Amino acid sequence: MSSSDIFIGETIGTAILILLGGGVCAAVTLKASKARNAGWLAITFGWGFAVLTAVYTSAPLSGAHLNPAVTVALAIKDNDWSNVPTYFAGQLLGAMIGAALVWVAYYGQFHAHLTDKEIVGGPGAQATSAKAVEAQEKGAGPVLGIFSTGPEIRNAVQNLLTEIIGTVVLVLAVLTQGLNDSGKGLGTLGALITALVVVSIGLSLGGPTGYAINPARDLGPRIVHALLPLPNKGGSDWGYAWIPVVGPLIGGAIAAGIYNVAFA
Repeated sequence: MSSSDIFIGETIGTAILILLGGGVCAAVTLKASKARNAGWLAITFGWGFAVLTAVYTSAPLSGAHLNPAVTVALAIKDNDWSNVPTYFAGQLLGAMIGAALVWVAYYGQFHAHLTDKEIVGGPGAQATSAKAVEAQEKGAGPVLGIFSTGPEIRNAVQNLLTEIIGTVVLVLAVLTQGLNDSGKGLGTLGALITALVVVSIGLSLGGPTGYAINPARDLGPRIVHALLPLPNKGGSDWGYAWIPVVGPLIGGAIAAGIYNVAFA
């Protein structure tokens, strides 16, 4: 596959991933959304279906890495780093495009949510337990969780280890079950397996940090959150931002090492 195919495929695929994954977070979180308060099951299955759709769409072009941790793991597995920068660039750009599209699709809901005194505070606001968890966390605005992840308990070591563990599970599943015949990306059956693994990780390991398990999925939308003209949006929590980037990259490298020792 050519560099242009890789870049276009990863951009399109990651944009779809974030549009649908961030979209379910917006649907569950925002006021005036028909799916508000649908809960964690909706989020985990929404992200799983997002992975499925994104992989099937982009696999013919790029192999559907859609995740720098997967790209790093495949580079270690094959000892070929030549296309890594192209994959990374497409993934980050696609994640930013997808996050911006979530904002467009939920424009009115974002405005209603962020101008509600019960959500953002202000004169006349009443104390409420319904405020977003993100609004109670230092440095995080009330809708940041739609764009990127954040921990329930801020403990850098635990948060980092949680992201590493979740990513190891994801990438090992990709390497052992999900690759196409060339071994360069996800196959047809691999897309379904990977989507189900993402649902499983969300249900079992997503509670502590929101399971980024993908640096582009977190960093790209966090940048968009920082740039968008959202009223009362609060901070983008840059103090935490390194964990969902570094943790998955470490997890991907560990998974590749395990694969090379145990399975190759």
